[in-house]
Amino acid sequence: MSLVVISQTLWDHARLARETFALAPSTPPTDINTDGVLTFFATKITPILLAVLGIIFIGRASKGEVSRVLTSSAIAIIGLGFIAGAATLFFVGGSLVNLVFK
Repeated sequence: MSLVVISQTLWDHARLARETFALAPSTPPTDINTDGVLTFFATKITPILLAVLGIIFIGRASKGEVSRVLTSSAIAIIGLGFIAGAATLFFVGGSLVNLVFK
């Protein structure tokens, strides 16, 4: 009885390995959900990075390095401005392409 169960389990694992490592996938690849990726970064990654920056700035300010904190804060704010500008240009560019080619 146990030999049958073991052989069936091995057969299932071998089939799964063959399908996983096959050169030709059984299902065609689908498109990447770029909206989902952008939403993930905007809702999960960005707040964590901002919190880390805030902790670093508070740590430096408590050591008396206020000028370095202000400089780093200004650089971070300018960087966020560039990121927001790039996102804005991305959406404006998409709107312009849709307007011209429709």
